[in-house]
Amino acid sequence: MTDASLDRPRGRNKGDWPTLAEATRVWARVAILSFGGPAGQIAVMHRITVEEKRWIGDDRFLHALNFCMLLPGPEAQQLATYIGWLMHGTRGAIIAGGLFILPGLLSIMALSWIYVIFGEVDLVSGLFFGLKAAVLAIVLQALVRIAGKALKNNAMRAIALGSFLAIFAFQVPFPLIIAAAALIGYAGARGGLADFAPGGGHGAQGGAHVAEAETLLGDETIEMPVTARRNALIAGMAALALWLVPVGLFFVTLGPENVFTDIALFFSKMAVVTFGGAYAVLAYVAQEAVGTYGWLTAGQMLDGLGMAETTPGPLIMVLQFVGFLGAWSAEGTLWAATLGALLATYVTFAPCFAWILLGAPWMERLRRNRALAAALTAVTAAVVGVILNLAIWFAIHVIFDAVAVWRAGPLAVELPRLASVDWAAALLTALAVIAVFRLKLGMMTVLAGAAIAGAALTMLG
Repeated sequence: MTDASLDRPRGRNKGDWPTLAEATRVWARVAILSFGGPAGQIAVMHRITVEEKRWIGDDRFLHALNFCMLLPGPEAQQLATYIGWLMHGTRGAIIAGGLFILPGLLSIMALSWIYVIFGEVDLVSGLFFGLKAAVLAIVLQALVRIAGKALKNNAMRAIALGSFLAIFAFQVPFPLIIAAAALIGYAGARGGLADFAPGGGHGAQGGAHVAEAETLLGDETIEMPVTARRNALIAGMAALALWLVPVGLFFVTLGPENVFTDIALFFSKMAVVTFGGAYAVLAYVAQEAVGTYGWLTAGQMLDGLGMAETTPGPLIMVLQFVGFLGAWSAEGTLWAATLGALLATYVTFAPCFAWILLGAPWMERLRRNRALAAALTAVTAAVVGVILNLAIWFAIHVIFDAVAVWRAGPLAVELPRLASVDWAAALLTALAVIAVFRLKLGMMTVLAGAAIAGAALTMLG
């Protein structure tokens, strides 16, 4: 074993343990291939780390995935961080988690610059016009997929319906919906109700089952030396400080009304409530960023989601685009916009490293906590209702040019003005939905086809 550091758990001395440089090349490969949302990213990671490299086995991979699903943040990025920690301690965690973000960060940054510089060019605006229709179809597909897995009984259906009504009709904040669902799930499990039994995760797909005895870490229980546990906790506390101290400095030095303070505080809040995947939190981000802060329009939010869908890395990277346009709208310079994008990305992902490093030494204990897992099951059900709200919100702003708010007491519902329908957008959306649900075309094929069709329609006037 080439790495004798006590910074990581001990595994079997079997085969050639990868050096940190070798592992870095592997994580760079995982990052570059990480398209297709969390399911696709997890499948790529499983194929490389389990089937090809045999670093860990199937059971440990799934246990780690379950642990990451209990945490706020993108589970695929956190899974990479956790496996990196298993192999090379804190350094491995930082490299694996950081590289997972890097390709998407660079890609979306380049697209953001192109967007604000050339966004009025017919060809560019047409491409994004088509992407909006495809994104709506993909959100609907995610809704159907998650609902099929999460809504297994009447209790889960009731939670989903309640979360939809809360956010759609009463504008209940997303964090409050998540907290309420988690409490309901936890109480249901503690009460022994069958409907609140823990659900599964994304799962790992591939060939034959890889046993732990065939891997570098081996089939024995991971030893947790005191030094490794202490180092993980120190690194986790350092990650918390590196996240919170800059946020506090922005608040103290720039004041609470500054756009960079707003970005730091808003996306820090998102970092602790991003349970249930990117689509869930995007409903809240879109409504707040568009309605409360005025950083961007609904159409621009869809453009950003299209960028995130077509680039490697977590879908939550769309928040980088929101931060970019937030600073751009306030300051009007590309350098300020770039700082806003980097700040949004930093405060979104810095906590992810903290959660993994603080929780890693007790991963098995957390995984066996059935009440905590039941809380996650209820949160997943609530996410279905939140994503339904997101799909309706996107559909209204993609297909219609004008929206009115209907109010009755505490109710406030956005309704489209039917006379403002955009028939070209409606046609593209219908074709994208057919391509996804009827023709079963892949995500990249649908996105590319919709973008080309949107550009053609725009060029034809």
